[in-house]
Amino acid sequence: MRSTLWAFAITLCCLGSPAEAAGIQLLDADPSLSGAIWYPCAAEPTHVALGRLSVPTVDRLEGAKDCPVSGAKLPLVVVSHGNSGYFALHLDIIEALANAGFIVAAINHPGNNTNDMSARGMPVWASRPAHMVRLLDFMLHEWKDRDAIDPAKVGFFGFSLGGFTGLVLVGAQPDFRRLDCKQDNKSAACEQLRAGEIPPEPPHDARIKAAVIVDPAVSFSFTPENLANIGIPLQVWRSELGGGGVNAAGVAYVTRSLPGKPDIHVVRAGHYAFLPPCTPELAALRPQVCTDPEGFDRAAFHREFDAAVVRFLHEQLGGR
Repeated sequence: MRSTLWAFAITLCCLGSPAEAAGIQLLDADPSLSGAIWYPCAAEPTHVALGRLSVPTVDRLEGAKDCPVSGAKLPLVVVSHGNSGYFALHLDIIEALANAGFIVAAINHPGNNTNDMSARGMPVWASRPAHMVRLLDFMLHEWKDRDAIDPAKVGFFGFSLGGFTGLVLVGAQPDFRRLDCKQDNKSAACEQLRAGEIPPEPPHDARIKAAVIVDPAVSFSFTPENLANIGIPLQVWRSELGGGGVNAAGVAYVTRSLPGKPDIHVVRAGHYAFLPPCTPELAALRPQVCTDPEGFDRAAFHREFDAAVVRFLHEQLGGR
């Protein structure tokens, strides 16, 4: 999975839409807040060098570095990537939101990102919500342009393990003891479970008022009972085929078990369809990530996907 997402950085470099109104501020002084902030800006975009934030094949993004924020009382969306991903993995969504008047902040999850996979097992799952709480604390209380944010309009976007992260943040209480560990399963998570090393319950964050959850991983940990405390509007996307460590049947069960009336979308493709379209070079290098069912147009889907996410968050939080 790690090398897969490294390769996917090629796609982001080449196919990310031009940020017609996106300013960028890089976050690279604190390992716990390593990533970037995108926001509406009137300046023309240029190449922004990533420096220490570079990943293999991606050392720059398009945007207006450190330009003044345009607007006031803007909605904020925080983004959580999947296992072994990185802060700009969902650049198409991020730029679409920034161009629509949102401030967007995304970080590398410490110990579980393209450049650092040192964390193992259940602590990876349990620590991720705390990373996003720290990011929200920073954005609302420490960021130099925090006055441009409306703290009553905070949203979330998360894919795969980021989708799990979002469900926890908005009220779910995962039960890691539900992990099915067969005797010959020597994974770090199963070894931790056998040793009774169950992480404490991850934190929730009531500041999040709406969330987009995409093909959430670790679906085994959720039941209708431990999802019942979710009380905010959700847009949920799931793939019919799953893959990439995500169980399609488990995600379908979680989706059916959500309280309220979430905005549910079922995509007739696999888990990786939610990542940006592949270049021909990447398709040859990683066919398992780039191959979609016959008749599925990933580029066309992403135009619809991006627009639907922006529309949902606009309806719930505002923005242009």
